[in-house]
Amino acid sequence: MKPEQLQSVRATLRSPRRLKTEALAGLVVALALIPEAIAFSVIAGVDPRIGLFASFTMAVTISFVGGRPAMISAATGAVALVIAPLMRSHGLDHLIAAVILAGVFQILLAVLGVTRLMRFIPRSVMVGFVNALAILVFMAQLPELIGVPWPVYPLVAAGLLIVVGLRRITTDVPSPLVAIVLLTVLAVVAGIDIPTVQDKGRLPESLPTLFIPQVPLTWETFQTIAPFSLSMALVGLLESLMTAKLVDDITDTRSNKTRESLGQGVANIVTGFLGGMGGCAVIGQTMINVKGSGARSRVSTFLAGAFLLVLVVTLGDIVGLIPMAALVAVMIFISAITFDWHSVARSTLRRMPKSETAVMLITVGTVVVTHNLAIGVGVGVLAAMAMFARRVAHFATVERTEVELNGRTVATYTVNGELFFASSNDLYTQFNYARDAGPDIHSVVIDLHASHLWDASTIAALDSVTEKYRRHGREVELIGLNSASIQMRERLAGKLNAAE
Repeated sequence: MKPEQLQSVRATLRSPRRLKTEALAGLVVALALIPEAIAFSVIAGVDPRIGLFASFTMAVTISFVGGRPAMISAATGAVALVIAPLMRSHGLDHLIAAVILAGVFQILLAVLGVTRLMRFIPRSVMVGFVNALAILVFMAQLPELIGVPWPVYPLVAAGLLIVVGLRRITTDVPSPLVAIVLLTVLAVVAGIDIPTVQDKGRLPESLPTLFIPQVPLTWETFQTIAPFSLSMALVGLLESLMTAKLVDDITDTRSNKTRESLGQGVANIVTGFLGGMGGCAVIGQTMINVKGSGARSRVSTFLAGAFLLVLVVTLGDIVGLIPMAALVAVMIFISAITFDWHSVARSTLRRMPKSETAVMLITVGTVVVTHNLAIGVGVGVLAAMAMFARRVAHFATVERTEVELNGRTVATYTVNGELFFASSNDLYTQFNYARDAGPDIHSVVIDLHASHLWDASTIAALDSVTEKYRRHGREVELIGLNSASIQMRERLAGKLNAAE
């Protein structure tokens, strides 16, 4: 499906039904962003207002400049973990400077075409990414269920019943919003003493203003913040692009990943100059928006940021009354619908190659242990590469035959399969040098018509084979090479030994 088939802003504004869906979805997302933004602020070691301002500015900015409609960007735990050490060691001004520089790095990475690397992420890693995100979303709710007053538990159960039950009756109104409103009214009217949003931290009372970080514009400052900025840029882009790919799959549409990378950079620069802690795409709120509420356009993303600011600045006292139990119920529901249950079904596990399942489990385990999506995906890709290389290493075979030609016996070795660093490493051992050097054999031919030379490792392996035969007094004839392989061999043959 082409990008232009995505639901446009103009089409949304012209349709009251679509606009209602987008507006209600934005409101639910805004409510869900508040406690998480405050929690991520605590992780980063900054005032809660810094995280809330970041969520507002990221969401609003990305709605204009991003490449994936309906995806939500805000303050995130992954970014908070990256920049927390800088905040502890150098303070807020250096943190903001790092956020701005991270935005610059993201723009540069987009220009360099980093988005093209997404096609090298295997499906098993993607499934692991989705399942790990679902687990992390669920795990993030556990602190709200431990050591709390007993009414929290029935309220969470009631919230889940409302969310699940209402979805089966109607989708005209987002069931998460209904659950939040009903549980808030119940808690206030009944005077139930349970944790609320206001217990997480003080909400801002004014709009964000221009913030110029007071740091020396020196090489030393750059050296201090650059490692944090680059880590933030890479983690943010990876999480955003993976989330965008997930939304593409859910909505059966394609998005512009290069524009999304550029948009993330611009959003972080804007966020930094408005005093925010930066961020990237957030999977939980994106799933609420797209899967839980049915949003499909940039309108929901913009309204999520706008509603967030309105709620915390003008209606902070009311928002503060929302019980955490209501938001926990919504997030548990989102984690359940995000998890790919088909991937762990018994029938799927029986049919799926063990290596694919192992890669998925490695990705999930790494993300859950490190709480870092970038590390998990990186380890998953490396595991997939290693298992693929191990599997294809055995695809190359060498078959020996002897042919009588004009009274001379020719030993012919036919090589089948792709030759690269993994499959060509043991190529040297596949030839019978001693027998071919005997008086019964007059010449040796290596037939490569059913293979292809991919890298220098293969050229070096063939050099070793021909040199071994030369020491045994036999010249080797290579036949059947395709044009690309011939060009590579002519360029590299005999030139890979440092002694030459």
